[in-house]
Amino acid sequence: MASRVDVTPAAADLMRQLRGQHGPLMFHQSGGCCDGSSPMCYLEGEFRTGGSDVLLQSLAIEGVPEPITFWMSASQFQLWKHTHLTVDVVPGRGSGFSLEAPEGVRFLIRSRLLTARELEELG
Repeated sequence: MASRVDVTPAAADLMRQLRGQHGPLMFHQSGGCCDGSSPMCYLEGEFRTGGSDVLLQSLAIEGVPEPITFWMSASQFQLWKHTHLTVDVVPGRGSGFSLEAPEGVRFLIRSRLLTARELEELG
């Protein structure tokens, strides 16, 4: 089954750590400038989503009892709708608004184009 978002083992480890420290999580990927173009990790519901956002994936992370939702602004989705995203983690500080900022690492998106088959499966 095709997906729009996957995570690396390192990102999954960090998600488990952050879930243990803070509670249920969510991500939002906007197309903003600076850190706004990075995936931002929040407590579930801390970032308000609405009609101007698209739920790309509910991530099932082993060891996390609930799905971690991954959202994107609708305008950004129109530009990225043919793209598969992989959430990774790298050394360095990201945004002060994202939960991983104090950990000395930041989430990062790696992307590739979806194949024709994946696009068909995703509808």
